[in-house]
Amino acid sequence: MCELLGFSAGKKQNILEYLELFFAHSVRHPHGWGMMYEQNTERMHLKEPCQACTSKMLRHRLSDFPEQHVAIAHIRFATVGSVRTENCHPYYGTDSSGRMWTLVHNGTIYSGRNLTKYLEKQHGDTDSERIFLYLLEEMNRAISVSGRGLTDAERFRIVEQTVISLASRNKLNLLIYDGDLLYVHKNMKGTLHYLQKPDSILFATEKLTTEDNWQSYPLAKLCAFRDGHSVLEGTEHGNIFVPNLESITKAAAMHI
Repeated sequence: MCELLGFSAGKKQNILEYLELFFAHSVRHPHGWGMMYEQNTERMHLKEPCQACTSKMLRHRLSDFPEQHVAIAHIRFATVGSVRTENCHPYYGTDSSGRMWTLVHNGTIYSGRNLTKYLEKQHGDTDSERIFLYLLEEMNRAISVSGRGLTDAERFRIVEQTVISLASRNKLNLLIYDGDLLYVHKNMKGTLHYLQKPDSILFATEKLTTEDNWQSYPLAKLCAFRDGHSVLEGTEHGNIFVPNLESITKAAAMHI
């Protein structure tokens, strides 16, 4: 599959060491890399369909990387979709209220009836992009009904409903950022961890350092974080993904 990294802090911090440790894992995830970060209050997205540890673009970007308040990164092991820029994460776009959303996904959609209609709308051919398009459409629908921009709690509810509608029989590890809240979800055991510090929190598929206080992220429950701390917490939905022979066989068949 893929690996994810997410970071949220109350004040900007140097996260270069974490990023370098994370992108070093691309020796096992060679099909692309991407990241979202902030520079001069502007949200930036970079991605490239090559192994992160061989990327000149990434090496140049990290050589003078600014301190971050929030960041997301992804390294890809292709299971659905060919190796090209359109299939690299993150996916990003703006809802009808003008709010920009960014999403990265680790997993595979085996049962995705809700996503079928996005096959003709997407730029690439990954199930992850279809998740993003579905979320954005659900957000726009709620904005249209309310006639205004949505509150934190309203946005959280839409994200949670979208996640729950897709979680059954699918591996759905997600990091989503809306310019204010960082949403985190995991539904497969052992596939996402977090490192909580007094003024920051770091999420990673695999533990990046030898520090003792890494913990396993909760299963099957969406949470949202701001300034390094949880601010909204959903309910446990119970849709835990357990790999079986069928899913392993499908993953092998879809791998490119």
